[in-house]
Amino acid sequence: MENWRSGQVQQKQSRKKVCMIHTGGTIGMTRTAHGYAPQAGYLGTAIADIRELMAMGMPTCDLVEYDPLLDSSNISVGEWIKLARDIEDRYYDYDGFVILHGTDTMAYTASALSFMLDGLAKPVIITGSQIPLCEIRNDARDNIITALMFAASENPIPEVCLYFGNKLFRGNRATKVSSDELIAFDSPNFPSLAEAGVKIEIHDELLQTKGHILKVSPFNPQKIAVLKIFPGIQFDVFEKILDVHLGGLVLEAFGAGNIPESESLHHFLMKAKENGTIIVVCTQCLRGAATIGQYQTSSMLHQAGAISGYDMTVEAAVTKLYYLLSLDLDQTTIKRLMQANLRGEITIPE
Repeated sequence: MENWRSGQVQQKQSRKKVCMIHTGGTIGMTRTAHGYAPQAGYLGTAIADIRELMAMGMPTCDLVEYDPLLDSSNISVGEWIKLARDIEDRYYDYDGFVILHGTDTMAYTASALSFMLDGLAKPVIITGSQIPLCEIRNDARDNIITALMFAASENPIPEVCLYFGNKLFRGNRATKVSSDELIAFDSPNFPSLAEAGVKIEIHDELLQTKGHILKVSPFNPQKIAVLKIFPGIQFDVFEKILDVHLGGLVLEAFGAGNIPESESLHHFLMKAKENGTIIVVCTQCLRGAATIGQYQTSSMLHQAGAISGYDMTVEAAVTKLYYLLSLDLDQTTIKRLMQANLRGEITIPE
C-alpha cells in the first residue's frame, strides 16, 4: 500500500493484536520554531518508550503511519475512504483498531466510519489529545493506553467509538464541545458506552449487535450543505447553493425544529424541494431533538418535504447523507432511512 510506514511496537503473539493507524493531529506533534508540527517517525519512537504498553494484558501493536501526516481540518471524504479500506485490508489480521486523529474533525470521521463499516464485529477506537505526547504533562499517553485496552477488550466492542477524557462514546453520537479543555468531547443525547475511572466499566447493554461479515460502503462525491439559522437571516444570500446537484441540506434550526416565518425562506425551501434536495432538520441545541410539526413555525418545512433529524448530531446527519446518497437510492427511500436507526446514531420518538 502506498504512503504508509509500518513498525512493530512490541511482539508477543500470545497477546491480542491491535493495529494503530496514525493520521496526524496534535497527539503526535513535536515542538518546532514555528509551533507544534507533525514529525514523521516520532510517534513510533515515543510509544516504544511507554513502559505500560509492555505490561501483561496489553495487546501487541503494529503502527501504520500515514504519509503525509495531516491536520484533521484537512481530513475529508478521501481520507475517510482510505481509513475504511485500510481497516478492511487488515481486518482479519487484528483483534481491533485504534485511529489516532486530530480533534477538530474527529467526530466527523467517527460518524463516517460508522456508516462505511457495515457488519463490524471488532472495535474501532478513535482518539487523540489536546496536548501532544512530546510534552511532560499531556493527555495523549492515557488516551493511547486506554484506547488500546478498549480495542483489545475481552468482550469485543463491535462498533466505531471515540475515546476521550476517560469516556468511550459511540462514534456517531459524539461531538466536540471544547477547544481547550481536556474533556473535549461529549455525547449529549446518548450515554457513554464505557467509563475509565478507577475501574473500566463497559455498558454491554448499550453496544451495537455484533456483525458477521464486514462490508465497506465507500462514499461517492456528493454536494451537501449545512446552514445554521440565525435571527435576521437573509435566505436570498444562500440561494446560489441551491442547484440540481445539491443532494442534501442540513438545516440547524432553533430549539425543537423552529424556523423564522418569511417569504424568502419559503422560496428557498421550495426551490430546494424542486431540485430534489433532501432537507434534514437538526437542532442547534446541544441536547434534545428537532421534530417537525411540533410548532406552527415549522409548517413550511412540511410543505418543502423536509424530514426531522431528531437528536442526530450534525456530524452524523452529514455523514449519513453521504452514505445514503452514495447508495444511489430513490429519494423516498433515502428520506425513510435518514429517519431510521442504522448504526445507533438516532433516537426514534415513540
